[in-house]
Amino acid sequence: MFIPNHYKNENIEEVKDFLSKNSFGILISQADGRISGTHIPMELDKDEHGEDVLVGHIARANPQSENLKNDEEILAIFNGPHSYISSSWYQKEDVPTWNYIAVHVYGKIKIIEGEELLESLRKLVDKYEKNSKNPVSVDEMSSRTLKQINGIVGFSIKISEIQAAYKLSQSKKTLDHDNITSELEKNGDSKSKNIVLEMNKTRRS
Repeated sequence: MFIPNHYKNENIEEVKDFLSKNSFGILISQADGRISGTHIPMELDKDEHGEDVLVGHIARANPQSENLKNDEEILAIFNGPHSYISSSWYQKEDVPTWNYIAVHVYGKIKIIEGEELLESLRKLVDKYEKNSKNPVSVDEMSSRTLKQINGIVGFSIKISEIQAAYKLSQSKKTLDHDNITSELEKNGDSKSKNIVLEMNKTRRS
């Protein structure tokens, strides 16, 4: 991913926190000579050696699953908040642009099965059920329900590289930056509000 230097985020702990909070991404791989992508949750975890991995699964019926091979190079893409930035908000004439956060994760895949796959599903369900009024648990599911595991292919991706783009008007002078955040706040939508939060974090840092 091309990232101008002033938009690179090399704070790995901050980027890992982003991945934990924005785990729904796109798994990219080669499939029959074409690039294939599947939108799925991929959770940041540690392997048995304490190294960072992404863990997830896709439907066995998905043609992409047939081409997932151990040690294949994989790209996972994650998006954060984003918003259009009008150049009318600048002091001087310029072109409009877009503010956004995007993270690309590269690594090699390993197919997981059996108890390792079940444990990944347990962690996934527990994470997203914790705020439910009546949380569901993998451990409480019937054997009949758990047979659906046969319909998925589990994987972990040993992370080799993370590229993080945080394009948040860092190159703008204070007055332009303040005008941008003010106009975004007027929009009132959640994407604009979230971009403002991220812009303010960057300005404080």
